[in-house]
Amino acid sequence: MVPDRPRGLHLAASWLTVLPVPQPPSPPDRTDGARVIAAVPVLGLLLGCAAAAIAFGLHHTALPALVIGALCVVFGALISRGMHVDGLADTADGLGCYGDPERVRAVMRSGDIGPFGTAALVLTLLLQALAIGYLTVESRWYAIAFAIFLGRYTVVIACRRALAAANADGFGALVAGTQRTSIAVWTVLSAVLAVGAGWLDAPSGAGAFDWVPAVRALIALAVVSVGAYAFTRHCARRMGGTSGDVLGATLELSTTVALVALLF
Repeated sequence: MVPDRPRGLHLAASWLTVLPVPQPPSPPDRTDGARVIAAVPVLGLLLGCAAAAIAFGLHHTALPALVIGALCVVFGALISRGMHVDGLADTADGLGCYGDPERVRAVMRSGDIGPFGTAALVLTLLLQALAIGYLTVESRWYAIAFAIFLGRYTVVIACRRALAAANADGFGALVAGTQRTSIAVWTVLSAVLAVGAGWLDAPSGAGAFDWVPAVRALIALAVVSVGAYAFTRHCARRMGGTSGDVLGATLELSTTVALVALLF
């Protein structure tokens, strides 16, 4: 059964954003974790629309496209308290070290950012800013929103039943292995949104459905789905399971891949 998304959306906004949403009165458990992850794509759709609106507004100023893209990336980092980019850096450092799963987990939880984490952050955020800037020049607002949504959609895949938690505590322990039906539901809904690009991401003035943006969006969906599955499986092998850092890394990498795929 798909978790209760209205309550899950409230919890997701409370846990994963800086929005002034009241915290739940009782300590969270894995039921709450399942609800949050199942609702993350809804949050992604809302944040994607917000980022697209920001890009749309700034497009009518004298700011260069790259600056607009960078500001949208900054918005994404600020609204999420920087948790996802921090997870990307920690995961990159963990995967870049030598040693057994215990060693990998220790590196990831050290709090320091090493060379692998720094490189991953710079390259990922630069690609995001460049891609959003280009999409802004092309007035492709739907593509911006859809890519950010896809990044959050892959978090559901990252919490599939086959993956256990790498640590006994932390966010990963609450959400790892909690998703099954929601993966199928969100994959279908994502495909519907991808087909919607045929109308909403079509060239300006086309006036009819265009298969080119729809196919492009479907390819982006397929690539990030397979990529998220493979990446989280590799992380689980290296560190003995999944964690909140891995979820953040999956989200940021999937968003980047989706943005680049939508440029073609």
